[in-house]
Amino acid sequence: MRVLPFKIPKPEHDALVYQEDIGVSFYDQLHQHEEIQVSYIIEGEGKLIVGDTINFYKPNDILVIGSYLPHLLKSDTSVYKTSKMLSLFFTKDSFGEKFFELEETKSLQPLFTRATHGLKVISDKEDMAKLFLKLRSSNKLDQFLILLELLKMASTCEYKSLSSFIYDKQYTDYEGNRMRNIFEFTMSHFNTNITLEAVSEKANMTKNAFCKYFKKRTNKTYFQFLTELRVEHATKLLLSKNKFTIAEIAYESGFKNISNFNRQFKEIKKNTPSDFRKERT
Repeated sequence: MRVLPFKIPKPEHDALVYQEDIGVSFYDQLHQHEEIQVSYIIEGEGKLIVGDTINFYKPNDILVIGSYLPHLLKSDTSVYKTSKMLSLFFTKDSFGEKFFELEETKSLQPLFTRATHGLKVISDKEDMAKLFLKLRSSNKLDQFLILLELLKMASTCEYKSLSSFIYDKQYTDYEGNRMRNIFEFTMSHFNTNITLEAVSEKANMTKNAFCKYFKKRTNKTYFQFLTELRVEHATKLLLSKNKFTIAEIAYESGFKNISNFNRQFKEIKKNTPSDFRKERT
């Protein structure tokens, strides 16, 4: 088995893949795969990009990532020295082409529809976490039964959608590498002065071509995406135990001045940074 861009390693004859990710950080390359992914974060936190949207993940999060949905998890190694995640991977045809169209399973169809945008489980997390923790000691049949129970719970739980826009074409390996390079560059340099020239060069495109390319695939401009990334980073700092000043948070997140930071933060979060911190702490 070899890992190709946007694909996961999968044993040839396994319909369901159980995987444990344990290390300093998770796989932080932008990728997509045919398999639907259901994951439980045991340890670790960081940025989660799904489709066009920047989120955060933390311990006890349960995620459902749909088929061919581009995503990455960028671990914050300053907070947790170890990251641990348990995942199940399967396709809608893994158990037979018509399996999820049977009378007994068709109630799961709305979940698969929601999974196309990715989702984070909000309710029933404790019971679902217990099921995840049984996977390691379970045989293949029991893992399959656990998957069905997890899907049943995920189909009725409260949830948060992880993305608002999905590019309606699968990325080729070449396109996947290009988008991955753009995201890697942005994640590594978001708190610096990123210019259109610099990011276009990373994509090996002219500035005009890059702007059209990124907008078509994310439904937002590159600098909208960059601002959202900076605001999400600022949100994390506002809620951290270290009591940074608003000015420190602004500059640490890549904003050149406080007034611009306040304006952009309020536009995205519908609240000022100061009020956001007060309401949540």
